[in-house]
Amino acid sequence: MAKILIRKGKKEFIKELNKEVLVVKPRTYYIKDIENDYHTTDGVISKKDLKKKDGSVIKTNQDKEFTIFTSSFLDDFRKISRSAQIIPLKDIGLIIAETGINKDSNVVDAGAGSGALACFLAHICKEVTTYEIRDDFLKIVNENKKFLNLKNLKVKKQDIYKGIDEKDVDLITLDLPSPWNAIKPAEKALKIGGYLVSYSPTVPQVIDFVTVISNNDNFLYIKTSELIKRNWDVEGRKVRPKSEGIGHSGFLTFCRKIR
Repeated sequence: MAKILIRKGKKEFIKELNKEVLVVKPRTYYIKDIENDYHTTDGVISKKDLKKKDGSVIKTNQDKEFTIFTSSFLDDFRKISRSAQIIPLKDIGLIIAETGINKDSNVVDAGAGSGALACFLAHICKEVTTYEIRDDFLKIVNENKKFLNLKNLKVKKQDIYKGIDEKDVDLITLDLPSPWNAIKPAEKALKIGGYLVSYSPTVPQVIDFVTVISNNDNFLYIKTSELIKRNWDVEGRKVRPKSEGIGHSGFLTFCRKIR
Protein backbone atom coordinates (compact mmCIF):
# COMPACT_ATOMS: atom_id res chain seq x y z
CA MET A 1 0.00 0.00 0.00
CA ALA A 2 1.67 3.18 -1.20
CA LYS A 3 1.13 6.61 0.33
CA ILE A 4 1.01 10.12 -1.10
CA LEU A 5 2.47 13.08 0.78
CA ILE A 6 1.26 16.54 -0.21
CA ARG A 7 2.68 19.86 0.92
CA LYS A 8 0.66 22.75 -0.47
CA GLY A 9 2.43 25.81 -1.74
CA LYS A 10 2.10 29.07 0.12
CA LYS A 11 2.07 32.63 -1.21
CA GLU A 12 2.56 35.88 0.66
CA PHE A 13 2.01 39.43 -0.48
CA ILE A 14 5.32 41.31 -0.56
CA LYS A 15 4.63 45.00 -0.09
CA GLU A 16 7.95 46.12 -1.56
CA LEU A 17 7.25 44.17 -4.76
CA ASN A 18 3.52 44.89 -4.72
CA LYS A 19 2.69 41.30 -5.60
CA GLU A 20 2.23 37.80 -4.22
CA VAL A 21 5.34 35.67 -4.08
CA LEU A 22 5.61 31.89 -3.63
CA VAL A 23 7.39 31.46 -0.29
CA VAL A 24 6.74 27.73 0.17
CA LYS A 25 7.11 25.43 -2.83
CA PRO A 26 4.46 22.71 -3.25
CA ARG A 27 5.78 19.18 -2.81
CA THR A 28 4.41 15.75 -3.64
CA TYR A 29 6.04 12.46 -2.65
CA TYR A 30 5.07 8.91 -3.61
CA ILE A 31 6.07 6.46 -0.87
CA LYS A 32 6.04 2.82 -1.87
CA ASP A 33 7.63 1.45 1.33
CA ILE A 34 5.91 2.59 4.51
CA GLU A 35 7.80 0.13 6.73
CA ASN A 36 10.79 2.45 6.98
CA ASP A 37 11.38 6.14 7.69
CA TYR A 38 11.13 8.26 4.55
CA HIS A 39 13.82 10.82 3.74
CA THR A 40 12.87 13.93 1.78
CA THR A 41 14.46 17.29 0.96
CA ASP A 42 12.11 18.65 3.64
CA GLY A 43 13.32 16.29 6.33
CA VAL A 44 12.60 12.78 7.59
CA ILE A 45 9.12 11.37 8.15
CA SER A 46 8.88 8.51 10.64
CA LYS A 47 7.40 5.16 9.59
CA LYS A 48 4.91 5.57 12.45
CA ASP A 49 3.50 8.72 10.86
CA LEU A 50 3.39 7.08 7.43
CA LYS A 51 0.76 4.68 8.78
CA LYS A 52 -1.61 7.35 10.02
CA LYS A 53 -5.12 7.54 8.58
CA ASP A 54 -5.84 9.35 5.33
CA GLY A 55 -6.09 13.11 5.70
CA SER A 56 -3.75 13.26 8.68
CA VAL A 57 -1.33 16.17 8.93
CA ILE A 58 2.16 14.97 9.79
CA LYS A 59 5.51 16.72 10.25
CA THR A 60 9.08 16.00 9.25
CA ASN A 61 11.96 16.35 11.70
CA GLN A 62 12.41 19.82 10.18
CA ASP A 63 8.87 20.73 11.28
CA LYS A 64 7.52 20.80 7.70
CA GLU A 65 3.84 19.85 7.46
CA PHE A 66 2.41 17.34 4.98
CA THR A 67 -0.99 15.77 4.42
CA ILE A 68 -0.92 12.00 3.89
CA PHE A 69 -3.33 9.66 2.13
CA THR A 70 -3.38 6.28 0.38
CA SER A 71 -2.40 6.29 -3.29
CA SER A 72 -5.05 5.76 -5.96
CA PHE A 73 -4.74 3.61 -9.07
CA LEU A 74 -3.71 6.66 -11.07
CA ASP A 75 -0.96 7.50 -8.56
CA ASP A 76 0.38 3.95 -8.88
CA PHE A 77 -0.04 3.94 -12.67
CA ARG A 78 2.21 6.97 -13.00
CA LYS A 79 4.99 4.95 -11.34
CA ILE A 80 4.97 1.91 -13.64
CA SER A 81 8.18 0.78 -15.31
CA ARG A 82 8.74 1.98 -18.87
CA SER A 83 10.87 1.00 -21.80
CA ALA A 84 8.92 1.62 -24.98
CA GLN A 85 7.16 4.97 -25.39
CA ILE A 86 3.74 4.63 -23.77
CA ILE A 87 0.37 5.91 -24.97
CA PRO A 88 -0.33 9.10 -22.95
CA LEU A 89 -3.36 9.44 -20.69
CA LYS A 90 -5.05 11.91 -23.03
CA ASP A 91 -5.20 9.24 -25.75
CA ILE A 92 -6.18 6.44 -23.36
CA GLY A 93 -9.07 8.63 -22.21
CA LEU A 94 -10.27 9.12 -25.78
CA ILE A 95 -10.21 5.38 -26.45
CA ILE A 96 -12.36 4.76 -23.37
CA ALA A 97 -14.79 7.58 -24.18
CA GLU A 98 -15.24 6.70 -27.86
CA THR A 99 -15.73 2.96 -27.32
CA GLY A 100 -17.70 3.00 -24.05
CA ILE A 101 -15.83 0.04 -22.59
CA ASN A 102 -16.70 -0.82 -19.00
CA LYS A 103 -16.63 -3.45 -16.26
CA ASP A 104 -18.35 -5.97 -18.54
CA SER A 105 -15.98 -5.55 -21.50
CA ASN A 106 -13.44 -8.04 -22.84
CA VAL A 107 -10.47 -6.41 -24.57
CA VAL A 108 -7.49 -7.53 -26.64
CA ASP A 109 -4.42 -5.28 -26.92
CA ALA A 110 -1.27 -5.48 -29.09
CA GLY A 111 1.65 -4.83 -28.97
CA ALA A 112 2.01 -4.49 -25.29
CA GLY A 113 5.22 -2.46 -25.14
CA SER A 114 5.52 -1.38 -21.50
CA GLY A 115 1.89 -2.38 -20.95
CA ALA A 116 0.52 1.06 -20.05
CA LEU A 117 -2.62 0.86 -22.18
CA ALA A 118 -3.31 -2.76 -21.26
CA CYS A 119 -2.90 -2.01 -17.55
CA PHE A 120 -5.20 1.02 -17.63
CA LEU A 121 -7.87 -0.86 -19.59
CA ALA A 122 -7.62 -3.80 -17.17
CA HIS A 123 -8.38 -1.41 -14.33
CA ILE A 124 -11.85 -0.71 -15.76
CA CYS A 125 -12.66 -3.79 -17.86
CA LYS A 126 -13.68 -7.35 -17.08
CA GLU A 127 -10.70 -8.93 -18.85
CA VAL A 128 -7.79 -7.71 -20.97
CA THR A 129 -5.38 -9.87 -22.98
CA THR A 130 -2.25 -8.21 -24.35
CA TYR A 131 -0.04 -9.65 -27.09
CA GLU A 132 3.71 -9.04 -27.34
CA ILE A 133 6.58 -10.83 -29.10
CA ARG A 134 9.61 -9.21 -27.42
CA ASP A 135 10.91 -10.83 -24.24
CA ASP A 136 12.24 -7.55 -22.81
CA PHE A 137 8.83 -5.92 -23.13
CA LEU A 138 7.06 -8.99 -21.73
CA LYS A 139 9.21 -8.78 -18.62
CA ILE A 140 8.25 -5.14 -18.05
CA VAL A 141 4.54 -5.78 -18.66
CA ASN A 142 4.51 -8.61 -16.13
CA GLU A 143 6.31 -6.41 -13.60
CA ASN A 144 3.71 -3.67 -14.07
CA LYS A 145 0.87 -6.17 -13.87
CA LYS A 146 2.19 -7.39 -10.51
CA PHE A 147 2.87 -3.86 -9.25
CA LEU A 148 -0.72 -2.78 -10.04
CA ASN A 149 -2.21 -6.10 -8.85
CA LEU A 150 -4.16 -6.66 -12.07
CA LYS A 151 -5.37 -10.24 -11.87
CA ASN A 152 -7.65 -9.80 -14.91
CA LEU A 153 -4.75 -8.96 -17.25
CA LYS A 154 -3.39 -11.82 -19.37
CA VAL A 155 0.01 -11.39 -21.02
CA LYS A 156 0.78 -13.52 -24.08
CA LYS A 157 3.98 -13.98 -26.04
CA GLN A 158 2.32 -14.26 -29.40
CA ASP A 159 2.26 -12.55 -32.81
CA ILE A 160 -1.18 -11.00 -33.26
CA TYR A 161 -0.61 -10.82 -37.03
CA LYS A 162 -0.85 -14.62 -37.04
CA GLY A 163 -4.14 -14.81 -35.17
CA ILE A 164 -6.13 -13.97 -32.05
CA ASP A 165 -7.26 -16.73 -29.70
CA GLU A 166 -10.00 -14.74 -27.98
CA LYS A 167 -13.52 -14.54 -29.45
CA ASP A 168 -16.53 -12.26 -29.00
CA VAL A 169 -14.24 -9.38 -28.04
CA ASP A 170 -15.65 -5.90 -27.33
CA LEU A 171 -12.52 -3.93 -28.24
CA ILE A 172 -9.17 -4.56 -29.91
CA THR A 173 -6.45 -1.91 -29.62
CA LEU A 174 -3.42 -1.93 -31.91
CA ASP A 175 -0.13 -0.14 -31.29
CA LEU A 176 1.85 -1.82 -34.06
CA PRO A 177 4.22 -0.91 -36.91
CA SER A 178 1.84 -2.46 -39.50
CA PRO A 179 -1.64 -2.43 -37.93
CA TRP A 180 -3.33 -3.28 -41.27
CA ASN A 181 -1.85 -6.77 -40.97
CA ALA A 182 -3.94 -7.33 -37.83
CA ILE A 183 -7.29 -6.45 -39.43
CA LYS A 184 -8.13 -10.00 -40.57
CA PRO A 185 -7.33 -11.58 -37.17
CA ALA A 186 -9.31 -8.78 -35.48
CA GLU A 187 -12.28 -9.40 -37.75
CA LYS A 188 -12.50 -13.01 -36.54
CA ALA A 189 -12.12 -12.09 -32.87
CA LEU A 190 -14.46 -9.10 -32.55
CA LYS A 191 -18.15 -9.39 -31.76
CA ILE A 192 -20.62 -7.64 -34.03
CA GLY A 193 -20.61 -4.01 -32.92
CA GLY A 194 -17.15 -4.35 -31.37
CA TYR A 195 -14.50 -1.67 -31.88
CA LEU A 196 -11.08 -1.77 -33.51
CA VAL A 197 -8.78 1.11 -32.58
CA SER A 198 -5.35 1.68 -34.11
CA TYR A 199 -2.79 4.00 -32.54
CA SER A 200 -0.11 5.19 -34.99
CA PRO A 201 2.49 7.98 -34.70
CA THR A 202 2.81 8.68 -38.44
CA VAL A 203 0.52 9.67 -41.31
CA PRO A 204 1.61 6.89 -43.73
CA GLN A 205 0.59 4.27 -41.15
CA VAL A 206 -2.84 5.89 -40.87
CA ILE A 207 -3.25 6.02 -44.65
CA ASP A 208 -2.39 2.35 -45.12
CA PHE A 209 -4.59 1.22 -42.24
CA VAL A 210 -7.62 3.26 -43.33
CA THR A 211 -7.20 2.12 -46.95
CA VAL A 212 -7.37 -1.54 -45.96
CA ILE A 213 -10.18 -1.13 -43.43
CA SER A 214 -12.29 0.91 -45.86
CA ASN A 215 -12.14 -1.92 -48.39
CA ASN A 216 -13.39 -4.45 -45.84
CA ASP A 217 -17.20 -4.67 -45.98
CA ASN A 218 -17.33 -6.09 -42.46
CA PHE A 219 -15.95 -2.89 -40.93
CA LEU A 220 -17.14 0.69 -40.69
CA TYR A 221 -14.38 3.28 -40.64
CA ILE A 222 -15.55 5.95 -38.17
CA LYS A 223 -12.80 8.55 -37.88
CA THR A 224 -9.17 9.37 -37.18
CA SER A 225 -8.45 11.77 -34.32
CA GLU A 226 -5.48 13.57 -32.80
CA LEU A 227 -5.51 15.19 -29.36
CA ILE A 228 -3.34 18.16 -28.46
CA LYS A 229 -3.05 18.89 -24.73
CA ARG A 230 -2.29 22.36 -23.35
CA ASN A 231 -2.22 23.22 -19.65
CA TRP A 232 -2.74 26.72 -18.25
CA ASP A 233 -1.15 28.80 -15.50
CA VAL A 234 -3.72 30.42 -13.22
CA GLU A 235 -2.28 32.97 -10.79
CA GLY A 236 -4.94 35.40 -9.66
CA ARG A 237 -5.99 37.31 -12.76
CA LYS A 238 -2.86 36.31 -14.61
CA VAL A 239 -4.13 33.43 -16.71
CA ARG A 240 -2.23 32.15 -19.72
CA PRO A 241 -1.27 28.89 -21.45
CA LYS A 242 1.83 27.16 -20.15
CA SER A 243 4.78 27.42 -22.48
CA GLU A 244 5.26 23.66 -22.53
CA GLY A 245 2.64 21.09 -23.46
CA ILE A 246 2.02 17.72 -25.04
CA GLY A 247 1.77 18.16 -28.79
CA HIS A 248 1.54 15.28 -31.23
CA SER A 249 1.73 11.83 -29.69
CA GLY A 250 -0.19 9.69 -32.15
CA PHE A 251 -3.25 9.30 -34.34
CA LEU A 252 -6.20 7.23 -33.14
CA THR A 253 -8.27 5.54 -35.85
CA PHE A 254 -11.65 4.20 -34.78
CA CYS A 255 -13.48 1.41 -36.61
CA ARG A 256 -16.40 -0.86 -35.85
CA LYS A 257 -17.27 -4.38 -36.93
CA ILE A 258 -20.77 -4.24 -38.42
CA ARG A 259 -21.29 -7.79 -39.69
